[in-house]
Amino acid sequence: MFEPSYLAIYRAGELKCRAEALEARLAACDICPAKCGVNRINGETGFCHSRLLPIVDTVCQHLGEEPPISGIKGSGTVFFGNCNMRCVYCQNHQISQDWRKEQSKAITPAALAEKLLYLQNDLGCHNINFVSPSHFVPQILQTLLIAIPMGLKIPLVYNTGGYDSVDTIKALDGIIDIYLPDLRYASDKIAKQYSQAPHYVENSRQAIKEMYRQVGNLKIDENEIAQRGLIVRHLILPEGLAGSEESIRWLAKEISPEVSVSLMAQYYPTHHAARYPALSRGITEGEYLEVIELLEELGIENGWIQEMSAPENYRPDFERESHPFV
Repeated sequence: MFEPSYLAIYRAGELKCRAEALEARLAACDICPAKCGVNRINGETGFCHSRLLPIVDTVCQHLGEEPPISGIKGSGTVFFGNCNMRCVYCQNHQISQDWRKEQSKAITPAALAEKLLYLQNDLGCHNINFVSPSHFVPQILQTLLIAIPMGLKIPLVYNTGGYDSVDTIKALDGIIDIYLPDLRYASDKIAKQYSQAPHYVENSRQAIKEMYRQVGNLKIDENEIAQRGLIVRHLILPEGLAGSEESIRWLAKEISPEVSVSLMAQYYPTHHAARYPALSRGITEGEYLEVIELLEELGIENGWIQEMSAPENYRPDFERESHPFV
C-alpha cells in the first residue's frame, strides 16, 4: 500500500526540525524570492501582506484539476490568500490580491489541520492540494505536525505559481509528494511587468529542477490517481508573452522529455488585463496550435492539453458561498 513520504519524515522527528527551522526564518522573512526581511512572527508584513498565521480563503473538494489529481473523488484543495505574485490577469484575484479583505481569513494551524482531516475523511479526497503555498510553507509544516497524529495519510500537492525559493523547496524534500508548479514566463522583464515577480525565470527554473530531483516523473496507481511526481503547468498567453517555445524547450532539455506537462488554454482577460493591450484578448487558435505543435516536435507526450473552450469553463468566483467552481 502506498504511504506518503511525509509520514516517515514525521516518525523520524525530522518534520518537527524542519518546521522549526522554517518558522525561525519568518523573523526576517526569506521564505519566497521576494525576501522582504520583515518579522512576520511579530506581525510585520511585506509584499505578501501576511503575518504568522496562514490565510485560508477556501477549502473545498475540487474536480477541475488535472485528471490524476482530481480523479473521481476530487482534490482536497486549500486556497491560500495573499499570493506572492501580482499577475494583472489573475483568475483568483479575489483572494490573491485583495489583502485587506483576506486578513480576516487568518486561522491557526490547528484549525487548518481539522480542515485537512475533513477533506480526507468526510469528503474522501485523493490528496491535499495547497494552492499558492509559496509564502506559507512554515505554516503548512506546522499544520502537518498536528494533522498527522490525527490520521492524515493522503498525498500532498504543492500547487504554485512558480515564484519559489529553491532553499524553501529543498526544505520540503520528502514531505511533498506531488509538485504542480507553473512555468509562467521565459522573460524576467515580462514577469516583472505583468506579475511583479523579479528574477522569475531563474527562481522558477531552479525550483522546478529541485522539485524534479525530489519526486521525478509522475507516478500513478492502478486507478490512475497521482501518488508522486512532477506536473508542470504552462499557461498560453496572447502575443507570445509567456515565452512558450523557450520554456517548453527548456523543460525538454533540462528536465526531461518525459516530464508531464499540463498545457493550459484557459486565459481570459480578467482583473486588470484590460489595461494592457497585449493582454486584453484571449488567445487565438494559431497561438494555441503553435504550442501544441511544439510539444509534438520535442516529443513531449505525457500530460494534458486544455481545449480552446477552457476560458468559458474555468471561471472561479470566490464570492460564491457554496463553491468557487460550478
